[in-house]
Amino acid sequence: MRKFLAAVSLLLVMGASSARDYAAGQVWTYHVKPGDEGSTLQINKVEQDPKLGPIFHISVFGLRISNPRVAGGILTELPHLPVSKETLDKSVESLSHAAIRPVAYEEGYAHWKREFDAGRAGIYTMSVAEIVTLAEQTMSKPAN
Repeated sequence: MRKFLAAVSLLLVMGASSARDYAAGQVWTYHVKPGDEGSTLQINKVEQDPKLGPIFHISVFGLRISNPRVAGGILTELPHLPVSKETLDKSVESLSHAAIRPVAYEEGYAHWKREFDAGRAGIYTMSVAEIVTLAEQTMSKPAN
């Protein structure tokens, strides 16, 4: 009986953690990579795709990405990332009470949307920390 109750408790906890309702205008804390403590993600837009389901267009703030192409050499935000529900489920920790930030994600979204509709772009399914690490690996390379 004790094993049964433990299994039911585990299922309830797992169900509660994966049954989050994500919506535009939310700010979340997430599992960050070392050095990005205090970083948050913001959901700017949600759209439905017939094949992929919900696509969440997020911005990430409070980063410290080395980028020799920006003033000061440090990028502090990623304004547009198209991500899956799976990405949010494995990344977010808690809903924040922080106010939504104004962010100019529309240009990045419009470019992504053109490429997505043409079949040349997709969405991220890895964790936000992994996306940030990938961005840093790409951006920290010197310009040619």
